[in-house]
Amino acid sequence: MMSSARRRWAGLVFISVAVALIIVDSTIINVAIPAIVEDLGITSSEVQWVQEAYTLVFASLLLVFGSLADRVGRRRMLLIGVVVFTLASVGAALASSGGLLIAARFVQGVGGAMILPTTLSLLNATFRGRERAIAFAVWGSTIGGMAAVGPLLGGWLTTEFSWHWAFLINVPLGILIVIGVLLTVDESRGDAQSIDVVGALLSVITVGALVFGLIEGRTYGWLTTEKHLTIGDWTWPWDVSPVAVAFVIAAVGLAAFIAWGLHRRRAGKPTILAFGLFRIPSFRNGNIAAMVVALGEFGLILALPLWLQFVLGFQAVQTGLILLALAIGSFVASGVAGALSGRVAPVWIVRAGIVAEIIGVAAVGFVIGPDASWLPLIPALFVYGLGVGLATAQLTGVVLADVPTAEGGQASGTQSTARQLGAALGIAILGTILFSTTATSLTAKLDDRGLPADERDQVVSSVVDSAGGAIAGLAASPQTAPLADDAKAAFSEGTKYASFAAAGFLTLGLLATLSLGNGSRRDEPAEVEAAEPAGAAASVRHRHPRHDVGDLP
Repeated sequence: MMSSARRRWAGLVFISVAVALIIVDSTIINVAIPAIVEDLGITSSEVQWVQEAYTLVFASLLLVFGSLADRVGRRRMLLIGVVVFTLASVGAALASSGGLLIAARFVQGVGGAMILPTTLSLLNATFRGRERAIAFAVWGSTIGGMAAVGPLLGGWLTTEFSWHWAFLINVPLGILIVIGVLLTVDESRGDAQSIDVVGALLSVITVGALVFGLIEGRTYGWLTTEKHLTIGDWTWPWDVSPVAVAFVIAAVGLAAFIAWGLHRRRAGKPTILAFGLFRIPSFRNGNIAAMVVALGEFGLILALPLWLQFVLGFQAVQTGLILLALAIGSFVASGVAGALSGRVAPVWIVRAGIVAEIIGVAAVGFVIGPDASWLPLIPALFVYGLGVGLATAQLTGVVLADVPTAEGGQASGTQSTARQLGAALGIAILGTILFSTTATSLTAKLDDRGLPADERDQVVSSVVDSAGGAIAGLAASPQTAPLADDAKAAFSEGTKYASFAAAGFLTLGLLATLSLGNGSRRDEPAEVEAAEPAGAAASVRHRHPRHDVGDLP
């Protein structure tokens, strides 16, 4: 029989592999996208939706499943999520059209939303003290490292086999996780309370409407309808853009979500978002910082592989090798963070990480150009990865440091939602900057050539709608080769602006960490409450609403 300590650490390995499964999948697709564009003929909007279908559902349902896992069992929810994710991966691999692929990505998002918050709450329930800090560091480093390993793996699979294997790789990993978790991870639960169904629906509507508007604004118009939205036989009939309506729905949904949550909390009923936890300064401010930082981090990963392959002409595996510098930086950061643990306040490690990210991303922006060399990208991406590794691992610990174990599911769900909402907004905003800037720049360049308006619009549309995939076709013909040069320059300009925008958002994230204090914690009060039976802790909070977990330091 395996000792309890060895079993606990073995469980950490399989929980980390579960995290790796969903993180690798969210990044592996970036390198495979150009091959998917060529094979399935998807448009630039569909390119964003292949990313967003996963991230949108992921972000929308994290709170729901984080709360539900406390009720039905965290290990059980993790296992169900792995099965759903694996089956959806098979569906994505077999997709024969952009629509089917997007649908499979939606289902993958459901499985991912079951997995991520339960991994954190399982760690929170299994480990204590310094062991918990180590477990969080491993969890965070896994995210940072796998976010970069994904493109390398995706590049190799896409080049040597096909893009379908970027999804089929999840099948053996899913089987390994299920077996390992059953053998090494104990079940745990939180408060067995009813689920806030109305709050869940409002959160899904709010996030979904916001991301739809950010992605489709350039297609359908931001205020007035420039292109009519068609769903089946129904066509959008009004002059007001569906995007403007989506933003209104998001604003109303957010207000309703907050009002409903506060109403239920005053009535002593459970809420989908643990509003009481926002009384904890580290939890509240850390979530804000995590969301803004993720917005800057993940948006760049959409643009860079497209630019490397469609502008510089690299194969998928070459693109993965270049992005490997990011992975190496992240793995180095895990060692650095471990060495600094207990010597430097976590928040200072977070700030150092974000500063490194800003430097790395800005350097990438300065390097990018139609005739750029890949060599200067390597140190820039290494510094960026170093920052990702430092910030991700330590920020997780800062956010959850003072959260009682009984609140682990909702807390980890909220923290993960903040990250994923930031990632979704990053992909939407930076993707829109990439394609809008490309369209504007290419239009101006073709006008300077004196190209007739109809031909100009056709070229711009082909380049933007294909997410750059049409550039190779233009370059292949002597008659259109000069237009390909303009397209490469325009796409480079779009990628450059997306990089600088990412650096700007990371700077905002750095400023947000200034409200986190010195990042220290007093373990005793949190550990005392964490040691209480879940029902006892909940009853104390309901009897004394002003003496909430937020009163903890």
